[in-house]
Amino acid sequence: MTLLSGLLIICGTAALPGQPGASFNIRDFGAAGDGITLDTKALQSAIDRCAMQGGTVFVPPGTFLTGSIDLKSNVDLHISAGAVILGSKKLEDYRERIPALQSYNDVFLKYSLFYAERAENISIRGEGIIDGQGSAFKVTTTVRPARYKDRPFLLRFVACTSVRIQGITLRNSGMWMQHYLGCENLIIQGIRVYNHANKNNDMMDIDGCKNVVISDCIGDTDDDGITLKSTSPLVTENVTITNCILSSHCNALKCGTESTGGFRNITVSNIVIKPSSADKVLSGHAAGISGITLAVVDGGIMEGVNIGNITVDGPRVPVYLRLGNRARKYMPSAPAPSVGVVRDISIHDLTVSNAGAIGCSVSGIPGHPVENVRLGNIRVTYAGGGTSEDAVKEMPELEDIYPESTAWDKLPAYGLYIRHARGIAVVDWILDYKTRDARPVVRLVDVENAVIDGLRAAVDSLSEAFIKVEDSRAITIQHSAPASRTGTFVDVRGSRSRDIFLHGNILRNVTRDFTAEKSVGVTSEGNLR
Repeated sequence: MTLLSGLLIICGTAALPGQPGASFNIRDFGAAGDGITLDTKALQSAIDRCAMQGGTVFVPPGTFLTGSIDLKSNVDLHISAGAVILGSKKLEDYRERIPALQSYNDVFLKYSLFYAERAENISIRGEGIIDGQGSAFKVTTTVRPARYKDRPFLLRFVACTSVRIQGITLRNSGMWMQHYLGCENLIIQGIRVYNHANKNNDMMDIDGCKNVVISDCIGDTDDDGITLKSTSPLVTENVTITNCILSSHCNALKCGTESTGGFRNITVSNIVIKPSSADKVLSGHAAGISGITLAVVDGGIMEGVNIGNITVDGPRVPVYLRLGNRARKYMPSAPAPSVGVVRDISIHDLTVSNAGAIGCSVSGIPGHPVENVRLGNIRVTYAGGGTSEDAVKEMPELEDIYPESTAWDKLPAYGLYIRHARGIAVVDWILDYKTRDARPVVRLVDVENAVIDGLRAAVDSLSEAFIKVEDSRAITIQHSAPASRTGTFVDVRGSRSRDIFLHGNILRNVTRDFTAEKSVGVTSEGNLR
């Protein structure tokens, strides 16, 4: 007898802790398992019977076609190796469910293959497959929210406690693959997800949940991969994500977009992000839009996020951190949200190959800076190709739009663009590009109290400067070095710029330490030539 991740294993059989070991085979309740006969009634009957005393509902080898199923408290649904549960292709086989917990999703989310509300001590596990056959549900309009309706989710659990999803393979949802809203003590472990059947094919959406562990998962999706949301006043908090392999045509790791309640205490580690195996792109971009997106645009607070030990191959934008002000209500009667807060973020030990030409960004809005962000030990190889026009382009705020990392196209810095931010540390970055790029490596605009320490990067002779600083204050640049020849190390502009310190940099590849307007105070000392 061993105890593995909270699951009690005894002589090859399993039962959830605290549950009796009774087992109910769905064939004993009339399931045909031929892939043609609708087995909804048999499967639901087995679950209802099991819920009376607690135990396991066993799905043996076979192909079981079903419509909507309600999972109930103290039921462990075990889908065995060789078993496939197919979602019906007919919408009339799905029940319409709007939960008591109100959220933005109420305007479009009605149907699910597996649904649970206010249940506790539930699980879906095993070596089998759940396939939603989601391509059968066509998107007939581009109008929101109508374009999201009438497409079933595979799993939707609302306000549930002690939930485990383990070992199974999930395929081909009509919408998001999994949605967990307001759940507590949620474990998702060792699952495999392939979701390229339809639009909005997210891997999983963790929404206003707390105490969540996601580990050892492999996902390949057309839309976002592991996604944290807050579509109600509930905060998504105390979340760990580790040891996963992700592929997405959109954003592999995403926290935000909907942010009403906000996010707190999020840790992500040991993740590989790689290109999707799916050739057809329904949303996004073949290489992926972003590796890591953190965005607050509908109010709420994002704080205490730690992301580290990530390997990224391919997405156009490695890192996108955004505070905006779309200010969307989570329901019509709710008050309009105020501008949110983004603070206390750490992204570190990140290795990126084959990134696009856009660049990374950290951006707040005027009067509402992103605060206390550390970006450390980061290696990126970009596509390059930025022009002199890209280097001086005007950057609209775009504070009220959907927060997508590609919205500005190429940024006016090929490596990192930071605007409206305070308390920023950029430490130990090594950057390169494949094609000549006329943009500076880093550009700071309206930044206060920032340190750039240990930046080593290629810079083209066409670039005006290695680093550009505009209307920024208390900026220290130290222990940094251009890896190729350029004219100016730091170019300082703007009447509000002051207290710029250059110290201990290696300037053998530059002609001038800095250029600045006369009114701007720049101190350069202890640099090596």
